[in-house]
Amino acid sequence: MAEKRRERPAHPMARPRPRQGSQRESGQGSRRGGRTGRPLPPGEQFFTPGAEGLRREVERRSAAPLVFLFRLPRWILPVILVALLLAGFAVSSFWGGLAVLPVIGFVGWLAYMSWPSLGARGRVLRVALITFLLLLVADRFGAF
Repeated sequence: MAEKRRERPAHPMARPRPRQGSQRESGQGSRRGGRTGRPLPPGEQFFTPGAEGLRREVERRSAAPLVFLFRLPRWILPVILVALLLAGFAVSSFWGGLAVLPVIGFVGWLAYMSWPSLGARGRVLRVALITFLLLLVADRFGAF
């Protein structure tokens, strides 16, 4: 399986950009002026082969945000999502429901993006998580 990944050509956004001199030569420090975050993994593809319609459009529009999120330090996104989720649990009013909505959007987006590569177990877990979060929001909005 790992060999197949290496054989696939990388998406143009995943390919490293040619460098015009190193950061040290241009007088830029290692933390200032240069790119921050992790480099993209080699050979990964952003698009589902043969995708058409809505999936193709969502994958095309999601490529840049995925690259942006991948280049962030690994701890930032989980901390933000956990803080929003904890706020949703702690605040039992309308505001708690509003705090959980971005978490639902993010989890739903990632579930949609990864759906073709998931097995039955992964699909059931994602549907269960989104259902739980929707019930939490409905409770905070006063549906129950």
